[in-house]
Amino acid sequence: MARLDGKVALITGGAKGFGLSTAKLFLQHGAKVVITDVDQAGADQALAELDSDNVIFIKQDVSKEDEWEPVFKKAVEKFGPVNVVVNNAGILEFNDAEHITTEEWHKIQAVDVDGVIYGVKYGIKYLKEKGGSIINLCSIAGLIGISNLYAYNAGKGSVRILTKSAALYCCEQNYPIRINSVHPGYAHTPMVDAYPEMRQDLEALHPMKRLGSAEEIANMVMYLASDESSFSTGSEFVVDGGYTAQ
Repeated sequence: MARLDGKVALITGGAKGFGLSTAKLFLQHGAKVVITDVDQAGADQALAELDSDNVIFIKQDVSKEDEWEPVFKKAVEKFGPVNVVVNNAGILEFNDAEHITTEEWHKIQAVDVDGVIYGVKYGIKYLKEKGGSIINLCSIAGLIGISNLYAYNAGKGSVRILTKSAALYCCEQNYPIRINSVHPGYAHTPMVDAYPEMRQDLEALHPMKRLGSAEEIANMVMYLASDESSFSTGSEFVVDGGYTAQ
């Protein structure tokens, strides 16, 4: 029996990177998958790569609350009740505490924080009757400071702690929903590979002396999506090649 048989999963930012790798793994293990993204061209390529009748794409800007309800409704219409929500969509820009602009700040927070807040809010609404798992893709930047990722640090730190608050709320309400965060180190995704000049320095930051793969991060997301993680909620799962052990 596949690990996600009978489950319906919604994955934001599913056109590439962690989202696409997670979609591939979920499909292999029996799930029906809805991927969302702002990148229509990337999504077309992703759907061709996934090549399955059990996946659909819905264009979505996660930072806009009014686009969330239609996504869940379309997912339910196509595949039935949603069991898994992976809040993966995110953006990164370099900035620091002295020179950041208001525009840069709000741009990052809109996607990396507001997009997760809405994903959790509507995830609870649509999962609370039958239960399931909400997984928030965070980062080691939600655990440690990085001087040139000021806004991203703040956003991922927010995701880390709002995950715990939401998980406790669901327990208090007796909703059968688990909510956890995943904290990757630097891994091969379009976001990181866009800076090839930094690769050697980034590899050196990890005791394992390499970057992670998107598939290695997806494996952790798979565990949290499956019933194997039935006693885990409000927790942070680190997949960082030893980075934060130092």
